[in-house]
Amino acid sequence: IRPGSRPRSNRQEKLKSLVESGSVGLFFQTAMDEQFPVATGSHTMKDILLVEDNSNDVELILMVFQKNRIANQVVVVRDGTMALEYLYREEEFALRKEGNPAVILLDLKTPRDEGLEVLRRVKSDARLKTIPVVILTSSLENRDLVEGYFLGANAYVVKPVHFREFVEVVSHLGIFWTRINEPPPEDGGERAQSQSK
Repeated sequence: IRPGSRPRSNRQEKLKSLVESGSVGLFFQTAMDEQFPVATGSHTMKDILLVEDNSNDVELILMVFQKNRIANQVVVVRDGTMALEYLYREEEFALRKEGNPAVILLDLKTPRDEGLEVLRRVKSDARLKTIPVVILTSSLENRDLVEGYFLGANAYVVKPVHFREFVEVVSHLGIFWTRINEPPPEDGGERAQSQSK
């Protein structure tokens, strides 16, 4: 099992119970709801692209987002190749609606194209480079941190080992990127490219 994997256990079930009851990870929910109600504007309802191959982490992230009333659709892909297919509307995503996601939550250690390769492709493409990319990974390697920021990551978040901390981190990420942060316009990359000519 790779670092960060969370095999299902009594602790997993206990955490689910705590999250569902609102006991952890939601300590600022009431205040956030008052300042930033559930988004209904079209520009704030973009998809969230979650690139994660750990099914337990995916389950927790989706559960926390639901508890925090994050209404954005979360598109889950298990590897970097599928992430690129989603972004370029290829293969099974050929018919998805147009537009870039509000944010990409990117695990580095995924099968096929790894996270850093996905990040490199996104930030080198004028059509995609304005998409916020948050690296959410178990990697503590300094070279991954340096390379991630060098390639243009907007944030680098190490997955906490302890469940309570994991839930709180995901809560903060979800609320910040869907309710507080103002996403770039759809033509932001193309506009920047034309201005640089």
